[in-house]
Amino acid sequence: MRTGDQVVQDLPWRWSVQGKIFLIGGLGYMFDAWDVALNGFLTPLVGTEFGLSPGQKGLVATANLIGMAVGAVAWGTVADRIGRKRAFSITLLLFALFSAVGALSPNLEIFLLLRFLAGVGLGGCIPVDYAIVSEFSPRRQRGRVLSAMDGWWPVGTTLAGVSATLLVPVDGNWRWMLVLMILPAVLLIWVRRGVPESPLYLVRKGREDEARAVIDDLVRRTGAKPEPYVIPAAVAEDTRGGALAAAFDQLRRVWAFNPRITAVSWTLFTSVMLVYYAALSWMPSILKAEGFGEIAAFASTALMNAVGIVGVVLAVLVVDRVGRKRVIATAGPAMAVLLVVFSLLLGTPSWAVVAIGAFGLFALTVIPVMYAYVSELYPTELRASGFGWASSSSRAVTGFAPLLFGSVLWPVLGLPLTFTVLGVLVVAAVVFMMVAAPETRGRELDRITDPGSASTDVKTPAAPDASVH
Repeated sequence: MRTGDQVVQDLPWRWSVQGKIFLIGGLGYMFDAWDVALNGFLTPLVGTEFGLSPGQKGLVATANLIGMAVGAVAWGTVADRIGRKRAFSITLLLFALFSAVGALSPNLEIFLLLRFLAGVGLGGCIPVDYAIVSEFSPRRQRGRVLSAMDGWWPVGTTLAGVSATLLVPVDGNWRWMLVLMILPAVLLIWVRRGVPESPLYLVRKGREDEARAVIDDLVRRTGAKPEPYVIPAAVAEDTRGGALAAAFDQLRRVWAFNPRITAVSWTLFTSVMLVYYAALSWMPSILKAEGFGEIAAFASTALMNAVGIVGVVLAVLVVDRVGRKRVIATAGPAMAVLLVVFSLLLGTPSWAVVAIGAFGLFALTVIPVMYAYVSELYPTELRASGFGWASSSSRAVTGFAPLLFGSVLWPVLGLPLTFTVLGVLVVAAVVFMMVAAPETRGRELDRITDPGSASTDVKTPAAPDASVH
């Protein structure tokens, strides 16, 4: 007899059921993108208002990204403890609250503190949203669904670019940029109340009656044929200690689960996102330094983000055809090379804009596939925290990237050499992935095996607070 989680993963896709969760989860992810992209536009404007040096300007993005790193760890762990549904709404509520107050910042210090706190709230959106969407998605469509989730990213970054460009002539422009982002976020908090708890999470927690209610409702609403199923025993876990102890317990479990998988996840996230965030945070400033007007620099960056929508479409079309690893191994290095090409073409503005457009295309091809891939590598009881720690590792590194980029890398090494060094890191991470991690295409969650080793399954080792699945 099959288990309840197997039934959920073999249901037919229905836009009125799983599609609704995809749309609501994706909108939260859109705000993450909007906020991250906004850092690039806030940097020159806040720098002008508060009279910041180039090094101080890097703090604008750094404060927000470091907050997101903290949030990714905290909320990934919280979501694995209290459930996806509750964490789903709280993360966005905190983001909206601190963004609203941040628009009223009287000085740089208060602004940086509130951007950090908004980041803590929003940093939880990616691991929580990806966990709940992946756990409701049928395994046959899961790769396309999770890759399509990243379609919300260029939508968010494009909205940030368009709104920033339109608000440039307005007095207090950067404050209005923050306010404009808050309004739809508040509406989404209300909409999220209708999302059910993840049945896979309920199963792992031993909440059998609730799990059966959600699974039976999904079977009925998708029109699948009802069948008997069993609910496995709950996963035992150590609930001693506070939130900090829980976070580090999850970190220990993430590494104990499979060190190779976690190392691959962290190196992929860190290298790819380091390149992407360096471009996203500094592109308007780079273009302004090369002679672009403020509106032209903002509009060109918005174009880079908009082209990313095509990249996500490309990712959705190929991810289940050629596999996660091949897409990452192709698009990741291509993204890095195009950023070097862009830096060499800055003397020819029109070709430089073409190059950053192509960069946006490949960046938003590799990132959604990478997110889908990493979320599939972990079992249900570690999925949000495993993804959250991988995301946090990249946020911790990329959080300091804007500061280092503006004060050390760009002025000392120059753009071509800086982007070349970052590209080498991407290539190294891709090679490591190809030899050390399994392909996940078409496989059941919690049953991912390593084709490179005849006897090696990716499993959670027996421990007092974890069960083998």
